Amino acid sequence: MPQLTLKSILGKRSEITTWLNAWSEITKSLIAVEDVQHGYLFGTPEYKVQHTFSVSLDEDLVGYVHGDNNDISLVADLLSLTLKKEAEKKKLGTEVLNLYQELNVIYNFSEKLSETIDPDIIAQLTLEQAMHSISADSGVVVLWDGESQKLLIPAASGESFLNLEQISSQSAVLLKIGFSGQSEIMGDLHRLKEKNIIHQDVKSVIYAAMKVKHHTLGAIILVSQDTEKFSAAHLKLLVTLALQSSSAIESAMLYEKNIREVREREEAILKIHEVTKKFVPNEFILSLGKATISDVRLGDQVKKIVTVLFTDIRDFTTISEKMTPEENFRFVSAFNERLGPVIRANHGFINQYLGDSIMAIFPRNPDDALNAAIGMQKAIFNLNIEREFLGLPPLKAGIGMHTGPLIMGITGDEHRLDAATISDTVNTSSRIESLTKYYQTAILLSDETLKYIPNIEKFHFRNLGKVLLKGKNNLLTIFECLNGYDDETQNIRISTVAQFNEALKLYQGQQFQKAKLLYQDILLKDPEDYTARKFIKKSENYLQNGPPENWTGADEMLSK
Repeated sequence: MPQLTLKSILGKRSEITTWLNAWSEITKSLIAVEDVQHGYLFGTPEYKVQHTFSVSLDEDLVGYVHGDNNDISLVADLLSLTLKKEAEKKKLGTEVLNLYQELNVIYNFSEKLSETIDPDIIAQLTLEQAMHSISADSGVVVLWDGESQKLLIPAASGESFLNLEQISSQSAVLLKIGFSGQSEIMGDLHRLKEKNIIHQDVKSVIYAAMKVKHHTLGAIILVSQDTEKFSAAHLKLLVTLALQSSSAIESAMLYEKNIREVREREEAILKIHEVTKKFVPNEFILSLGKATISDVRLGDQVKKIVTVLFTDIRDFTTISEKMTPEENFRFVSAFNERLGPVIRANHGFINQYLGDSIMAIFPRNPDDALNAAIGMQKAIFNLNIEREFLGLPPLKAGIGMHTGPLIMGITGDEHRLDAATISDTVNTSSRIESLTKYYQTAILLSDETLKYIPNIEKFHFRNLGKVLLKGKNNLLTIFECLNGYDDETQNIRISTVAQFNEALKLYQGQQFQKAKLLYQDILLKDPEDYTARKFIKKSENYLQNGPPENWTGADEMLSK
């Protein structure tokens, strides 16, 4: 195989040359590449005044890289690695080509053998040809299986003068026949008859080793009732058939092995893809217009209008303080196992597990996100039934969502890629989820989400007014979805929605005393309505201290 040179990988249009130009521009470095004949393939001789690093292939020097700083050692390493990879590719190509040429010669020897790549069929065709040409009474093809360390009989024909069971079990005897690499007409049949390998009536045995290169695959064994049935011409013919068939069988076995390895690799790749989907959602990959994660490239991105949902376990710090790290991990994992399927069942996908929180994306419409949020609260309700049975305290989780533009893409560098979501929508959704703690609610959503929900009559909402999130300039109207509570709580809250909305109008109109009275009336009907309690406290504060100057009715959130 001709030796690769630096010139073979460097040229005006080569990827390496393009990379060298980019490296030189980015690092502001001077680079020159010289081959062993002192010809410059990149840059000019003036660049070599300070640092020089050698480029080698299989310990053979093929050139030099010159430059003005030590970083060019990376360039030399890259060129050496590239040459090594190119050499490996050429070597592999040569090996495949040689194998193809060898197979082509073999198939031209025998038209019948060229029609199949099944070792058993090749063995059967070979035995049929041998029986036909030599006129034996019985015959077998015996092969040695290295994996099972057993003799295999892929083909048998003629009268029952050969005991197939004994052939398989008496490997020590049979390995001396054919597997020694010799081919002969046997004179002494005593031991074969003694071991019951051949019938007592057999008078003649001939066998030919099925050799390939330096090893023996097996043997063709023929027997006859006639004395001195087989001649030297028969042996020569049988050896020719054995050599032809052994080459074909080895090729067939190699093909089967390759097919098996390809199938195993495909299965392994499928498993890798299946595992990868659990780390990078398949929906994320599909959103980028790619079929599998192996198709994605650094910089791939797409902009979509989506609904982002965050959920968080309430008082997780208090709960976790009573558990070991291992118990904490199992607790969070068990919690996430309950909610993950609900998200996927409603056409969403989990973008991140954030400890005790989940970030999910719903690319279709907010209706999916709201149905998922309701389903998640029901899953937590069922989990609490189990926890109560075990004597554990109940869990609560807040869920917040917001709808808006979001960029999904692949960021990172050439060695480490990550699936990223970049958008203020994510930040806003997270802030809305944090408001569930402030208002002590189960599910909150923005007016941007509400206005995109089809069939809004399926759900029950109440307006919690406007808020100014920390770090934001625009007011956001927040709504509570009442469907996230148990049936009893939900029915009570629905019955007071009109009164709650009227109280909110009074509150926003700075009629705090009237608003307070309405909220107190709501508490008489629903003592667990902590949101109403929150508005009572705020009303009392403004009654005592007055609202801030230029107050718009919005609550300003001073923390995230």
